[in-house]
Amino acid sequence: MNASTSLAPILLFVFNRPEHTRLTIEALQRNTLASESHLYIYSDGVRNENDAKAVGEVRQLIAAISGFKQVTIIEREKNCGLAHNIIDGVTTQVRKHGKVIVLEDDLVTSPYFLQFMNDALIAYSDEPRVGHIQACDYTQEPSLPDTFLIKWTGSWGWATWERAWQYFNPDGAMLLSELKKRRLTREFDFGGTYGYTRMLRRQVEGKNNSWAIRWNASLFLQDILSLNVGKSLVRNIGFDGSGTHCGNDRLYDSVLYTHPLPVKKITPTVESKVGRKALSDYYRRTNSFYAKAMRRLRRMLRWNM
Repeated sequence: MNASTSLAPILLFVFNRPEHTRLTIEALQRNTLASESHLYIYSDGVRNENDAKAVGEVRQLIAAISGFKQVTIIEREKNCGLAHNIIDGVTTQVRKHGKVIVLEDDLVTSPYFLQFMNDALIAYSDEPRVGHIQACDYTQEPSLPDTFLIKWTGSWGWATWERAWQYFNPDGAMLLSELKKRRLTREFDFGGTYGYTRMLRRQVEGKNNSWAIRWNASLFLQDILSLNVGKSLVRNIGFDGSGTHCGNDRLYDSVLYTHPLPVKKITPTVESKVGRKALSDYYRRTNSFYAKAMRRLRRMLRWNM
């Protein structure tokens, strides 16, 4: 195989959740291309002594992994944090391999996830207007096509190429300034239905350390699209309060599609109006004042039971 048709390496980022990690790995092992794929596991170091036992359990688990063509484990000596761990890992491996598939330790995949991601990486390898592939859909909107293009980057089970990752800008302040200067904040926020600009502002203020919002803004400002799915090949199991930037709501749950999802290259390379409307409608429905108030009320009732 040449570089354009070879399988992309899988980068898996783990920390201190052994049970989530086990479920993520077991699902990945069931993928049709697992035995032909190189798996890189980035294990972050402990933050404090409270992490030591769980981090040790995760490292014991990943040391025994089989079912892949090759497994390379990178154990961080110190705690990097999720953002630095991902940025450094993706940068290193995409330079080496030209393309990568990225997972975190709370993502359960369909058996055909790797097949879809590799097919899409090959199909769009020479399309400069597409810089990101994502395989999770939480809208559960039946009108969505199997695949569509959208100016937005989801971070739960994704892939990219070196040619696109070169646009990643870690400077959130610069990205925020450019969005404002070009009057793009409303579009970036799906017509004001979701606070992506606020998320970026909070990153600049040090209130979160999201790499994903900076990647989203980086490609958005370059007018680069993502290939997204209307049938989810990834399910996030981390909404139990255990993950970085994850609460315990089921807002973003998805139904795992367990059949092959063919990749048919979309032409012309323009954003799907149906896709943007589905996301906007979903955010409008789940992010309104009433919806937030009802979620708070349900949480209060659960806590008091």
